[in-house]
Amino acid sequence: MSQPIASALAPLPFELVYSDGEPLESDWHVMQHAFLRELLHQAMVEQGRTDTYAGGNMFVYYSVEQAREVAAKGPPFRGPDVFWVTGIDEPGRLRKAWISWEEGGRLPDLIVELLSPSTAHIDRGVKKELYARVFRTSEYYMYEPETRKLEGFWLAGGAYQPMAPGDQGRLWSRQLGLFLGLWHGFREDKEADWVRLFRPDGSLVPAQEERAETALERAEAERQRAETALERAETERQRAEVERQRAEAAEAELARLRALLEGRGQV
Repeated sequence: MSQPIASALAPLPFELVYSDGEPLESDWHVMQHAFLRELLHQAMVEQGRTDTYAGGNMFVYYSVEQAREVAAKGPPFRGPDVFWVTGIDEPGRLRKAWISWEEGGRLPDLIVELLSPSTAHIDRGVKKELYARVFRTSEYYMYEPETRKLEGFWLAGGAYQPMAPGDQGRLWSRQLGLFLGLWHGFREDKEADWVRLFRPDGSLVPAQEERAETALERAEAERQRAETALERAETERQRAEVERQRAEAAEAELARLRALLEGRGQV
């Protein structure tokens, strides 16, 4: 930070810029942005963490000087596609931009950029340098849908070092305690390769509709178990009834034979 946080909380003498007016690249980009933020939120719910924020496609302001320059000259480029920050106080607050001096000086701990032909050179160049040198973002990921190439970098010694992919090309995130990897399937009616989060055991961090499907499957399994239990109980009841009838028939036959013997004077 180039100014004390306390002084930065004073009203700014200019308006913050919240949009560069440029649309996202494609349906896939729009859907992947939202999908990854949803999965980041769900992963934190599973881990019981309440001090994180997942944002995307918004400006990240790291200093008042930068904000003043953007207001005067316009934004040089869009903020991170998807970013994740830890150690914050108000994760549920709605934000139009990430303004570091309003967030205790916090900047993204993890960033994912979704490359396109028009942005790849920026994501691999000036953005990568900015995230390492100014943001000091611990982990930086890039995915290029055209080539299905997923790359990850750890910050070490002020520069990014490449991650070595693990099984199925997945990348381990120390920040999240999860893998980032590719998954082929449908989102809404779109079939594609999607960047997803995987638990340490390799299972997917589920999306909302997958959690709903799982809940329905569990409910159906419970219903089937209940039906099976009822069927077993009914079978046991019928078996007991047959045994009772057999016992009654045997007693009746014994009584008949006893009466017959008595009639013959043999008892």
